[in-house]
Amino acid sequence: MRLTRIYHPHRLTEESDTGLEESASTHVLRVLRLRAGAELRLFDGSGDEYEAILIGSAGGRAQVRIGRRHARDVESPLAITLAQGISRGERMDLTLQKSVELGVQRIVPVVSAHTQVRLSGERLERRHHHWQGVIASACEQCGRTRLPELLPVVTLDQWLDGPGPEGLRLVLDHRADRHLRSLPHPDTAVTLLIGPEGGLEEGEISAAERRAGYIPLGLGPRILRTETAGLAALAALQTLWGDMG
Repeated sequence: MRLTRIYHPHRLTEESDTGLEESASTHVLRVLRLRAGAELRLFDGSGDEYEAILIGSAGGRAQVRIGRRHARDVESPLAITLAQGISRGERMDLTLQKSVELGVQRIVPVVSAHTQVRLSGERLERRHHHWQGVIASACEQCGRTRLPELLPVVTLDQWLDGPGPEGLRLVLDHRADRHLRSLPHPDTAVTLLIGPEGGLEEGEISAAERRAGYIPLGLGPRILRTETAGLAALAALQTLWGDMG
């Protein structure tokens, strides 16, 4: 039987007891209806995984006993940053969830001309916290022990004018003639810039190329939705240069 994996946002140590966070406790006690003695696997984002036993509950929080530590390295050798134009609701959640499964190491939510979701203040904080939860849940499901970094929301101009990541920089453009197989193997890392619903404007793609060295890249003859484009590109990158080939 597959063991339930739980992300715990605090440092774990062998042979210790701890209480799970509220959301994790609800999942373990009310959704899965696990009882004392149930075996779990916990990870804290450091790269290790821990055996654990559910020993009870207190104040609505599941109490667990931490056992042996196991090193578990399932990270891709290809360091991918996904600069994703913010899409609406479930589309953005899907993009985050599946990009985690596909091994992305860093995610940057980007506001561009066609972004339909406008976030600020408390609403922005809630959405960012929600996205963090989506990422953690995806790591629980897919076996990762390190959480991809989720950067604060930035405008496209802020992202292009910032220091930016090292390595190959690609921007998806359905009009582009250049394709992945024509590019050399990246020495360090890859950054992938993708627009929201409606894509990036031609001027935005030109700005990414001119100001930050992005290479416009096509993914074939069909126009893909934003949530499809990112996942297709990530899968192709991991197949060519990562750990899916």
